[in-house]
Amino acid sequence: MSARPDTAKTAPFARRIPLIVAAAFFMEMLDGTIVTTSLPAIAKSFGESALELTSIITVYLVAMGAFIPTAGWASSRFGARNLFAAAIAVFTLASLVCGAAPSFAVLLVARLVQGIAAAFMSPVGRLVVLRQTPKEQIIRAIGLIVWPGLIAPVIGPALGGFITTYTSWRWIFLINIPVGIAGVWLVLHFIPADARETPTRLDKTGFVLTAIGLAALVHGLALAGDPGSRVAVYATWIAVGLVFSVAAVRHALRHPTPMLDLRAVRARTFQMSVVTAGMLARTAISMTPFLIPLMFQIGLGASAVTGGVMLLVYMAGNLMMKSFTTPILHRFRFYDVLVFNGTLCVLSLIGCGMLGGATPLAITYAVLFVAGMSRSMHFTATSTLAFADVPDADRGGATTLWAMAQQFGNVLGVAVAAFALGISQTLRGGAPLALDDFHSALFAAAGLMAVAVLWMLRLPRDAGAELARRPKS
Repeated sequence: MSARPDTAKTAPFARRIPLIVAAAFFMEMLDGTIVTTSLPAIAKSFGESALELTSIITVYLVAMGAFIPTAGWASSRFGARNLFAAAIAVFTLASLVCGAAPSFAVLLVARLVQGIAAAFMSPVGRLVVLRQTPKEQIIRAIGLIVWPGLIAPVIGPALGGFITTYTSWRWIFLINIPVGIAGVWLVLHFIPADARETPTRLDKTGFVLTAIGLAALVHGLALAGDPGSRVAVYATWIAVGLVFSVAAVRHALRHPTPMLDLRAVRARTFQMSVVTAGMLARTAISMTPFLIPLMFQIGLGASAVTGGVMLLVYMAGNLMMKSFTTPILHRFRFYDVLVFNGTLCVLSLIGCGMLGGATPLAITYAVLFVAGMSRSMHFTATSTLAFADVPDADRGGATTLWAMAQQFGNVLGVAVAAFALGISQTLRGGAPLALDDFHSALFAAAGLMAVAVLWMLRLPRDAGAELARRPKS
């Protein structure tokens, strides 16, 4: 008889923690994309060129890439709850400095600090959720914290443009202040303090190798997505990143307590969801939000508003699917969901690549809506399955690797899309970008997704079976 009241108390609490973490994720991810449409206004206020101002985006990504690997060690050293609250607080203070920055140099340094804080928010927040959530509730918990990654990159540029147009670019940073203050209060009041683990010594060599490797790779890929970058420049950065990354992996495999904990990769479900098939799928799907608005504006001559509407339809599919992901994952095997939904992703990408000026508006909306739905389902399924077989002792390293993979998948999506556009443009003789180039890039995304689906066929049929058990109510 006493078990029922306890269950009634803990069930709402289990949902509260993922929601708090999701709100912090949303603030972090929104800040990574909201700056894009405000660059001209920021450049004008500081007397700089918009091209030079792109460094405030790059430095944010590079800082995240460099410091994400330290999240596992830091959470053991300081406690995941405390570190998560501190990361939100630092991010909020850096946002205040960004909004009040008197010069471009100050803004650049503040964005660097924001990126460092964001590097801890994502993996540590996920670790907080995993530690506080019973295994049978993980599907629901992950479903709640995945939505910021689905929505923030879509609404960020539009929101940044709206704020800049009707107020000032400084408000794109200042809006974080009340959210951040509320976030710190919620974390400290509603998330239990976790027992600190015995801290290991900081693997300084691993940190240096990993930080340089990841920072160089992220910077190189970001440059590769810029049509104005020279091949020799971004190829050099990518090559340096690969060399240091390989050295970091070799060091991690030999060190007794490495900074980059690779033990989670031994779990087949984690390996396929995050490192191999999952990375290919994330790259392919992340190409779509970059290509769709440009295709309508450049390829079809539509206005920026029309391009934004098309992206909103795509986002609506993401939101609609969120209501069904948890019941579907409880009802069907992960293997069946990933293969069927992955195939749907391929078909929807092909469908996007066939849209044109003669396509009826209803069909255009339907294709984009289905593409958004399949994106939502795939991200939620792989994000949940990734931790199905990871032992509790390895979850700190697993969340760090997952955050790194998420970051690279998003950057790779933009870089590969830009490459595909460039190749298509070159094959047509170097003419200005046209509709055919966007069609070719979307077909390339469909091809990558097809490879990911074929790879996913190697997944055990009963993968994630324990997670799919319906939680007791």
